[in-house]
Amino acid sequence: MSQRLRRIAATALTLVLGLTAALAVAPAALADPARDGEWWLKSSGITKAWEVSKGAGVTVAVIDTGIDTSHPDLLGAVTGGKDISGAGIPDGSKPLGTLPEHGTLVATLLAGRGNNGAAIAEAKADAAAQQIAYDRAVESAKKAKEDPPPKPEPIEIPKPAAGPDGMLGVAPEANLLSLSLWMGTENPAGISVEDQVPAAVKWAVDHGAKVINISLGSTQPDWPPSWDTAFKYAEDKDVVIVAAAGNRAGGMKQVGAPATIPGVLTVAGIDRQGKASVDSSTEGISIGVAAPADPLVGGLPGGGYADWSGTSGAAPLVAGVAAMIRSKYPEMKAPQVINRILATARDAGKPGVDNLYGHGILDAYAALTAEVPQVEANPMNTITEWIRVHRRGAQVNAGPTEDPGISTEKSDIKAIAAPAPLPPSDGSGFLPPLLVLGFGGLLLLTMLGGTLHYTRTKRRVAIAESTKSAPVSALKLGDRTGRKDIFDELPESGENS
Repeated sequence: MSQRLRRIAATALTLVLGLTAALAVAPAALADPARDGEWWLKSSGITKAWEVSKGAGVTVAVIDTGIDTSHPDLLGAVTGGKDISGAGIPDGSKPLGTLPEHGTLVATLLAGRGNNGAAIAEAKADAAAQQIAYDRAVESAKKAKEDPPPKPEPIEIPKPAAGPDGMLGVAPEANLLSLSLWMGTENPAGISVEDQVPAAVKWAVDHGAKVINISLGSTQPDWPPSWDTAFKYAEDKDVVIVAAAGNRAGGMKQVGAPATIPGVLTVAGIDRQGKASVDSSTEGISIGVAAPADPLVGGLPGGGYADWSGTSGAAPLVAGVAAMIRSKYPEMKAPQVINRILATARDAGKPGVDNLYGHGILDAYAALTAEVPQVEANPMNTITEWIRVHRRGAQVNAGPTEDPGISTEKSDIKAIAAPAPLPPSDGSGFLPPLLVLGFGGLLLLTMLGGTLHYTRTKRRVAIAESTKSAPVSALKLGDRTGRKDIFDELPESGENS
């Protein structure tokens, strides 16, 4: 694992996602470290909102690096998917790219079901103890030349299921689609990011997604003209698209595409004090709402957990609330869903809408229950109108379309949905050579091999305490001191090595 870290650091990639290693759950006297770390469930009104809706019956597409469907907190959550990159497996469940953990982290925040790992471990331990006791009784009976004792009733081992441990997502009854993209380095299958994104949006819409989460973005506000039709297709099909705003720690000074695309609900990040996160957020006129981004905890491929931060995690919190609204109000159209989230947000920063918090901080319960006036149009604007105004020199159909595949239209008109972009580092390509993944304020430290097993022993407590002074290769979940990661200042680059 240390070699992997050195390799990532050497490439100087802007895959700014912060993780620590997985840590087994603490004994019963202590809270589960993953569940205990989900401070936003209460502060954002999510726990109270569960009295109204948990997202049942709504399908949310996660366009990311692929979701590990075997994670114990996601059993039954992922109901379909597709690999868009050409480098994964057909159903999109193979984590891909430089930071394959990303998609699973996002998914557990959005729709984690929790797990019953502690109950399973306890039952197994009791069964083992019972067997040892029985074997000893049989041996004693033999020595005493007595009849062996009757076999005790076997202890039933629960099957893996949702439970009180692990990650509980915002919409724990929603269904997920896993759309896997190759991010961070050159795709071995040769399909570019510019081509993967619109294809993923199209597939998600065609396979029943009513909400799409996109926790990735570029360092400039422009997007390829080929994306117009795909995002318009989602708009025409009444789909809510939620995107992460990006982070300063990832080299982003402003919101980048696709979070600048009109109609998309763009999410900024706040810290535990409710302030715009210095590292784990950015700013721009396209920000719609702010949600918790620093610190976060999420699930890792293989069954572990990690501390991380960034608007990559804030976006699925908002996408989960959108799913809850669509479950509660199945006839409500996408513009009204977005409007409920924005209209009920708690004002922060400058009065009214601003470039750091948008309309304010997410309030899930209010979004589900408040009296909100109807709106005529999406308060985040519309890609259809934007195309009509800004792609007039291109051959783009502004009417309804059924085919948002990769278009071939040409245009020299730049997107203007955000402040003027910073010049890309190498001056080539419509998007930067590397699409920013994760937007985290911390880069990958390490994760322990194997799956997370729940036990109730003091030895695990000692392990948790050891994280405060452990080396990088031994850091574990639960060390929430708020200190900066050694990779926070990783420079942005499109170079691969």
